[in-house]
Amino acid sequence: MESELAKNEKDYIRIYEEKGYNSSFHFKDEKLINNTSKKAYKPKDINVVAEHRFEGMSNPSDMSILYVIETNKNEKGTFLLAYGPSADLDTAEFFKNIPKSNMSNDKNINQNN
Repeated sequence: MESELAKNEKDYIRIYEEKGYNSSFHFKDEKLINNTSKKAYKPKDINVVAEHRFEGMSNPSDMSILYVIETNKNEKGTFLLAYGPSADLDTAEFFKNIPKSNMSNDKNINQNN
């Protein structure tokens, strides 16, 4: 299994970057924006191809989700979202609004492909 050495968010991000998921994004004005190309995406424009949930080792309330995404403009990258008590509710709502048909685990490194 390829992800045996992946222990935290940084490890997973590195592995996905090696697989071509190099774009990084930020959330602003109800859109996900590519930090380099500046292209903006609505929930319907995003495909989540894997997600990983993490709990803080020293504090279980430090929780996050790593989304591995592909856009309708062929940009591939990751987005790390805090959830739980420290969640940004607007960003969480954006990901909640991604159509279920755009959600899969097809590229999850923890699955045997």
